[in-house]
Amino acid sequence: MKFFRLLLIFICTCVAVNSFAQSSAELKRRREKLNDELDELNREYDKVRKDKSVSLKQLNILKAQINLREDKISTINSEVRNLDNQISENTNTVHTLQGQLDQLKKDYAGMVLFAYHNKSAYNKLMFIFAASDFNQAYKRLKYLQQFGNYRQRQAESIQGTQKDLGIKINVLDRTKKEKRTLLEDQEKEKRNLDKQRSDQVVVVSKLSKQQGYLKQQQRTKSKQISAINRQISSAIRKEIAEARRKAEAEARERAAAERARIAAAERDNKPAPVASNKPKEITKSSSNSDVLNATPEAARLSNDFLGNRGSLPWPVTNGTITQGFGTYYIEGIKTENTGVDIRTSSGATVRAVFNGEVSNVVNVSGTYLVVIRHGEYFTAYSNLRSASVARGQKVSTKQAVGVVATDGATGETEVHFDLYKGQTPVNPKIWLAPD
Repeated sequence: MKFFRLLLIFICTCVAVNSFAQSSAELKRRREKLNDELDELNREYDKVRKDKSVSLKQLNILKAQINLREDKISTINSEVRNLDNQISENTNTVHTLQGQLDQLKKDYAGMVLFAYHNKSAYNKLMFIFAASDFNQAYKRLKYLQQFGNYRQRQAESIQGTQKDLGIKINVLDRTKKEKRTLLEDQEKEKRNLDKQRSDQVVVVSKLSKQQGYLKQQQRTKSKQISAINRQISSAIRKEIAEARRKAEAEARERAAAERARIAAAERDNKPAPVASNKPKEITKSSSNSDVLNATPEAARLSNDFLGNRGSLPWPVTNGTITQGFGTYYIEGIKTENTGVDIRTSSGATVRAVFNGEVSNVVNVSGTYLVVIRHGEYFTAYSNLRSASVARGQKVSTKQAVGVVATDGATGETEVHFDLYKGQTPVNPKIWLAPD
């Protein structure tokens, strides 16, 4: 019973260690990725800062750096929590091994003392020859042999436990050292974050002197965003209208066929056939969700898309979100961001995040917008220099849909990504896989 209990504890410990290793490796990979992105932004910011005139690009880079540093500090916090758990587990293991070692030494000392009192060969022979018969003498001989073997095994157990204890102590020391290094890195990032927030205040103050020019830029950008949103809404409305038209036409055809079957049955004096697997009827009062999922293919695609919530690939292979989902006020101008802005490298390929069908490809203010339908869900990719798909085309996950554009005035390369459920925009970030 004791053996099985120890085996169960060993298995649980292995599972916990493996889970920690996976989580720790993932967090470390994310922290290294954030470091690379921060290094790239730092180089770009140094180039921009050499220009005496302050620009929106400088402000946007600062915002991106602040977002990344906050993300990195959060990642370090998660790593520290993991290390705290490992330190606690290793400390408990060290105490357990120390207790086992003390007990082994105590048991071994008792055996050594017993062996000392019976160390002479004469005493051993007398112990054997004092037996009442041959069988008892044989058993006593075997007992002395087993006692000697047991002493040997106990000595080996002590050595093995001491070795395990030393290894665990070394692991514990390394983990504590790693935690100290992480905490130092975290403090450094906090100092850099405070400095960049101060720099942001200074840049905003300088930019306020160019308020008229900046507001004009923001108004222009807001108009572009509104134009894109109108195009997306228009494409979705057309898809819903077309789906409703098809569903209603199919419903009319089914009703006509049903009436014909009933009439034929009446002529032949037979009972009217009962329709099996009757699809859900689409009427004028049916919801958009029912309309978009009217066909089995659309319903299946919607379920598959929903099943990948939180694990969809990013629309670019490398990118950083510079502005998230929601309402923002920039230079006093309200901007409603229905998606996310993702900063990426110049000439980056933009790709579909899931299987679907292209609903629309349209030029908006000199850049392209691509809308893709995934059942009742829609994704939109805007600010494309070029589009490589056409309306009605089937696309697969990670298939290229275009190339991102670079703003000639600011030098920024960003793709705008939207995600809709029917006509309702939802936050795309919670649908994308962790970067």
